[in-house]
Amino acid sequence: MAQKCIHKGCQKLFTDPAEECHYHPGPPEFHEGQKGWKCCKKRVLTFDEFLAIPPCTTGTHSTVDDTPAPAPKSVTDEPPPGISAPAVPRLPTAAPRVPPSPAPPEVSDDDEPGASVPKGAKCRRRGCSATYEGGSRDGEQCVHHPGAALFHEGSKGWTCCKRRVLEFDEFMRIEGCRTKERHLFNGSGKEEKKKREGQVEKLDNVRCDFYQTATQVIASVYLKKIDKAASSVEFVSDTGVDLDLRTTDGKEYMAKWTLYGPINPAASSFKIMGTKLELTLEKADGAGWSVLRADDRPTGEIIQAGRAGRLQ
Repeated sequence: MAQKCIHKGCQKLFTDPAEECHYHPGPPEFHEGQKGWKCCKKRVLTFDEFLAIPPCTTGTHSTVDDTPAPAPKSVTDEPPPGISAPAVPRLPTAAPRVPPSPAPPEVSDDDEPGASVPKGAKCRRRGCSATYEGGSRDGEQCVHHPGAALFHEGSKGWTCCKRRVLEFDEFMRIEGCRTKERHLFNGSGKEEKKKREGQVEKLDNVRCDFYQTATQVIASVYLKKIDKAASSVEFVSDTGVDLDLRTTDGKEYMAKWTLYGPINPAASSFKIMGTKLELTLEKADGAGWSVLRADDRPTGEIIQAGRAGRLQ
């Protein structure tokens, strides 16, 4: 009888207890907008990127949760025994208000009819952990979440349904709220078709977020499959950045940004990664930025280091 592995990052059905299992032995860590696993170093900003972090440990499947319990927090503000300290009143501090990140588009694509599916392929829809085991696909039911993960003030849930929980494990077990007749293992091939036909999909907006230090602003422009050879980024003035980002699957994002504050163009830089463009903007005057671009709506706060301000 098949059982489901409870290891985080695996979640596969298995019948052989000696089968190799790839998983994360540590608990998830979410801190100041960054997401990752305690057992490995990689940190990302979006939940989809977090789910795609490759497992760091190899072992065997398990039906018992053996994730180590979090260590108790040490108390560091109490004086040593025998030494008294004057009581210092602690003033309440308000948590900074961070604009919400726009939700990613609903996953509504379908597999192209007749396309072959490799054995072991996982369903791409959020909340569905189905794996293709081969054979007929008749009678499939894909129960999934079409919305985005939503973490707010300790509660966790999905934008497409109302249930909210406190623990990450409970969040991962929230049953999908939408059902489709087939799983999404491959996609429809629309992107590949556009590429073959030379069609270009113009993008008006892409998701961005940023944080800052006293001397720099680090901004991320999220766009998958950026073609480094065909794309360009130019720091054209102390407040201007021209972007021409083209992807290998037929998308293009062109924009002329006017930045909130002045930068040193010669000292600024950029880096193209698998899922985003990262801009490192060297401040010219060391002032704090409340938004990234001059035409963004101000939030009334200065976004500090490590606290990502999100915009679209």
